Amino acid sequence: MTKTVFFISDGTGITAETLGHTLLTQFPTFTFEAVRLPFTNTRDKVKQAVERINRIACSEDSAPLVFSTLTDPLLRDHLSICRGEVIDFFAAFTNPIEQILGLKSAPVAGRSHGIGNLNAYSSRIDAVQFSLQHDDGSASRDYSQADIILTGVSRTGKTPTCLYLALHFGIQAANYPLTDENFGTKILPDPLQAECSKLFGLTIAPERLYQIRQERRPNSAYATMEQIRRELRAAESLFRRAGIPYLNITNFSIEEIAASVMQQASLMSKNLI
Repeated sequence: MTKTVFFISDGTGITAETLGHTLLTQFPTFTFEAVRLPFTNTRDKVKQAVERINRIACSEDSAPLVFSTLTDPLLRDHLSICRGEVIDFFAAFTNPIEQILGLKSAPVAGRSHGIGNLNAYSSRIDAVQFSLQHDDGSASRDYSQADIILTGVSRTGKTPTCLYLALHFGIQAANYPLTDENFGTKILPDPLQAECSKLFGLTIAPERLYQIRQERRPNSAYATMEQIRRELRAAESLFRRAGIPYLNITNFSIEEIAASVMQQASLMSKNLI
């Protein structure tokens, strides 16, 4: 079964799509076709959105779903006349929060994904720059400035996890690859020894790593199952010997890896609301 879903926002639409997607994953028998309408911040733009929703409603057997994070009550009222099934996140949650806090909200379009707190935003950008500059063992002399250092064999998700931690939480994350040269000595590489308390290991099932490496460098010695098993055994042995916490990321998304690292390493987000 296929159903059209609209994500409508007066800002970037990230919140509407994130919340909506999270809810829709609970209905795996459906296939959803997403229509994204960010920056719908005037009456004319809402009117155009309503017309588009109504056209879809006429062409399909059922009304489309409409996830909305419009902040302006008047724009929300205009959207409500459409022939879609509207899930209004602000209407659902703002009133209860107002009652709990004893305050009226002050709606501003795009506030949640704008610059907001300038210091927090600058820290987040600095963290992204740090992760880029300290990727794959680069600039290891600056590891004292890192909040965390991810380590593991090649292609275990170190780089994307570092960037996700930086972009979403303002974490200064570096990463260091483990290679055959490191395994021969059975001790931590020199750049890591002084920062042992910041280390966190990533590992993966051999079969999954085989798939990933075959896509990157097919039929190479780097991508053989023998090489992969040997590297993973050596890396996990090193983690245990050095007392480094580690995570098997085989069935984890980048978001789940980052959340697990944050939790297990007791890292706190540097983003301020």
